[in-house]
Amino acid sequence: MDVPRSKDEGPHRRCIVTRAERDPDEMIRFVAAPDGMIVPDLRRKLPGRGVWVGASRALVEEAVRRKAFTRGLKAQVTVPQTLAGDVEGLLQRDSVQALALANKAGLVVAGFGKVEEAAAAGRVKAIIHAAEAAADGRRKIAQALFRGLGERAAEVDVVEVFAGHDLDLALGRSHVIHAALIAGPGSEGFLARWRRLARYRNGEGGTPPGEEAPGAPRERDLDKHEGAGFEPNE
Repeated sequence: MDVPRSKDEGPHRRCIVTRAERDPDEMIRFVAAPDGMIVPDLRRKLPGRGVWVGASRALVEEAVRRKAFTRGLKAQVTVPQTLAGDVEGLLQRDSVQALALANKAGLVVAGFGKVEEAAAAGRVKAIIHAAEAAADGRRKIAQALFRGLGERAAEVDVVEVFAGHDLDLALGRSHVIHAALIAGPGSEGFLARWRRLARYRNGEGGTPPGEEAPGAPRERDLDKHEGAGFEPNE
């Protein structure tokens, strides 16, 4: 059942693994398909009764191991052993699509020279490096960012979770290693999805009882999302 909160905040949900109560934005909803297969409902729009799990891979893996979906839904369901990886794949695809939309809106520049120029001009909302980007290139862009923003450079998000081929797909070009996100209407949509993916991968959405989350990515906004929980209600 929903946990009452203030009129402005809306209901919490309870995690079927930790039993912690958290905001739905910090959780992932799951429902049973007509054939009984458990599926993630990232947009929280699928019909039927749902159960909630803190938005971290470790908690989804633990829910599968404990058979928590069957208990939470009070029904026999089929749970793919690959569920945690499937969720990560969906979150990754969602992030890449959001980056593609930001690019179509003219909010992304790519290529070392253009990124360095935008960074030095202090025009960037986030720096995006391919996971395989060389340390030297990252360092030079960080230096350009500091020249443009000074101490405020620490406020710029650094995205390092995508492989180069993912950036190629999102930006419609080849061999993308460095990119920069410019502030605009589509930039926050991408950053919200990236943070969700980063929390899921790094355990910031919560960890099974008795375990510690691995190190968080370099994000100033993740601290407020520590731990997570959901509720076995829709």
